[in-house]
Amino acid sequence: MAVTSKATALAAAAAAGILAVTLSACSSGSSTSNAVNAPASSAATSSGTMSGAAMAEPFGAACSAVPSSGPGSFSGMAQDPVATAASHNPALSTLVTAVEKAGLTDTLNSAKDITVFAPANAAFAKIPTATLDSVLNNKAELTKILTYHVVPGQLSPSQLAGTHKTLEGSDLTVTGSGEQFTVNGTSMVVCGDVHTANATVYIVDTVLMPKS
Repeated sequence: MAVTSKATALAAAAAAGILAVTLSACSSGSSTSNAVNAPASSAATSSGTMSGAAMAEPFGAACSAVPSSGPGSFSGMAQDPVATAASHNPALSTLVTAVEKAGLTDTLNSAKDITVFAPANAAFAKIPTATLDSVLNNKAELTKILTYHVVPGQLSPSQLAGTHKTLEGSDLTVTGSGEQFTVNGTSMVVCGDVHTANATVYIVDTVLMPKS
């Protein structure tokens, strides 16, 4: 048991290191069209706003399903890193299970300034049960899918439209403006601009699938 625990800890540490390097590479390169073309102050002040001036309220029809108080509320989620914050939100329970199975909880919690497109439970419910079970039990495939939902930098709604390089390595594209956004032409943002201690979250109604 001690040997297995040590091996698991080493694997988790390695995964965290890989993601940290990826975050650094993506953040320093031309990974996101909006980040490259935006004024220098826009991306830089996004995370600063978290602890500074008052933030705008999250938007979208599905925001009404978020608890009004407690750790799973918007104010509660803002106090915790993203994976922990999601674990308090009942609308994201399937995503939390997937993140745990992929061993990405600590990695996401320790990441700095990311944007997460978080599939709601209803998004996972669209996937046939047998297919979902298969993915949840295939760590490599699950990790590929989950990291495709993560983009370096905390994107505000005004920065969201455009093509963004994901941590998985390929691009996703967001269209729309104001409070209406669609990811890859199929997945709607149903509750957007949700803040956690280290991330901006956009809850979506369809799981995003990277190109094979």
